[in-house]
Amino acid sequence: MRDESRVPIHSDIDIVHARQKGREFAARIGFSSGELTLIATAISELARNIVEYAQHGEMIFQAIHLAGQEGICITAKDEGPGILDVGQALQDGYSSRRSYGLGLPGTKRIVDEFEIASEVGTGTTIVVRKWKK
Repeated sequence: MRDESRVPIHSDIDIVHARQKGREFAARIGFSSGELTLIATAISELARNIVEYAQHGEMIFQAIHLAGQEGICITAKDEGPGILDVGQALQDGYSSRRSYGLGLPGTKRIVDEFEIASEVGTGTTIVVRKWKK
């Protein structure tokens, strides 16, 4: 298995493509069907944020190994406007676009590790990790 896969994100169809590619990648690592559903959901949320807020970016899927554990690392990168208040963006119910505001907080809940770096005017990088149970 290749240890990395990249999917450019520019439109709604790319969200679907990223979800499929990421799910296939995670399946090759050996995640259960329930875990695959959570991974696909996280990918969809992260890719949708790229399309809605930055218009274009990239999703990167990597196989990871640590102390006998296997997992997937998913990176969502863009060079969009950045997030003005990351803490606020991670609160349930917050949305700058009249949505339900569940994307980032929900994603954070369904993965094992969540990191976000955002700079206004430069872009956002979100890295999440899910470990096989």
